[in-house]
Amino acid sequence: MPATVQDRLFAASPIDPEGALDNSTVFTPNMRLAVHRWFRYSAGFSAAWAERVIRERQAEVGDVVVLDPFVGSGTTLIASQMAGIPSFGLESHPLVTRVAEAKLAWRASAEDFEERTAKVLATTKPTEWANPPALLAKIYPAETLGRLLGLRRSVEINQKGDDVDHLLWLALVAILRVCSPAGTAPWQYVLPKKTKANAAEPLTAFEAQARAMVADMRYMPRDVAPAALFHEDARSAASIPDDTIDLIVTSPPYPNNYDYADATRIEMTFLGEIECWGDLQLAVRAHLVRSCSQHMVRYDPEEALEAPELALIRDELHDVYDRLTAERDKHGGRKAYNAMVVAYFHDLARAWLALRRVCRHGSRALFIVGDSAPYAVHVPVERWLGELAVGAGFDSWQFEKLRDRNIKWKNRKHRVPLHEGLLTVDG
Repeated sequence: MPATVQDRLFAASPIDPEGALDNSTVFTPNMRLAVHRWFRYSAGFSAAWAERVIRERQAEVGDVVVLDPFVGSGTTLIASQMAGIPSFGLESHPLVTRVAEAKLAWRASAEDFEERTAKVLATTKPTEWANPPALLAKIYPAETLGRLLGLRRSVEINQKGDDVDHLLWLALVAILRVCSPAGTAPWQYVLPKKTKANAAEPLTAFEAQARAMVADMRYMPRDVAPAALFHEDARSAASIPDDTIDLIVTSPPYPNNYDYADATRIEMTFLGEIECWGDLQLAVRAHLVRSCSQHMVRYDPEEALEAPELALIRDELHDVYDRLTAERDKHGGRKAYNAMVVAYFHDLARAWLALRRVCRHGSRALFIVGDSAPYAVHVPVERWLGELAVGAGFDSWQFEKLRDRNIKWKNRKHRVPLHEGLLTVDG
């Protein structure tokens, strides 16, 4: 039988920590690391870097407790486990929270997971999906969609209310894109007119995914530190007690108009959590830090600009807002970048206030951040975030550039030089 996409994905050595380059701004090296590789999250960062800086901070100051307020798929929490350091994580995106929760279930019995996987495969019956959602009908052949639906129902009937349920769920969700012949690259928008040369067969892909997960579970150490994940908003950090955290390791959304809600539309549609694109507003966008123009619903940027937490950057932010407002009328899409930029820093200012409450004196925050230039109007993200942190009560900030951005695509209209790097906040 020819190798499927999923077979090729896991064909190499399953765990290659030496090959996971220490590059703090990209997720790709994590695909060589146990557990991290279970779900490709392109908005993430290097787990090897996260574990290194966590260990270094502990060696420097003694016992620490770690927080990731934008936990994504769980990179910081798993890195903290490996470093033997307790951690907390916050994530407001419902699907991404479930992905992180499933990864944290790696300590479940590998034997039980293997046994239940066999039961799922044995009880899967291809099932015709009558009147499937338009998106699914567009990106899957009817036969593939029937097999995926059969798998979903088999996963549901084999639930027992334990951690293996999370693992089976993730094994299914992780194969949805590789099983479509349409352009569904990991965590990117759907491109139905772009096709893959070889799409994976659902049952084969599910078995390969589960097999790789079992191998990782057996490889991982048993004695690790606890990690607590909360499905909630970093702008309040309601579940984190005051004066608890010593180190923050995270990467917040960038104000670059990437719609994290739309990026999960395939998965959420398949799971029956949304019916169409419009459902994303209430299901996801309403809960996220506003980093995309699609999030600008019933938001008054003029009023937000007067918020006291924006005082230190208000004049510069207002100038950028005015320039973007003027630029907006020159472009056909008339995207609300002007409101988005205000909302983004308003949200991050509130997040800094929450983080100041939960952090102990002498804490450190490490933020991987990138600047932005909507309509070619530059936004100095790292400087403004640093100043907002000081305004929230932290002592100081510094920034180290790690790489240049916006340099690959020669046909882009906006060629403002951008960068990405490490914002360190102390206090």
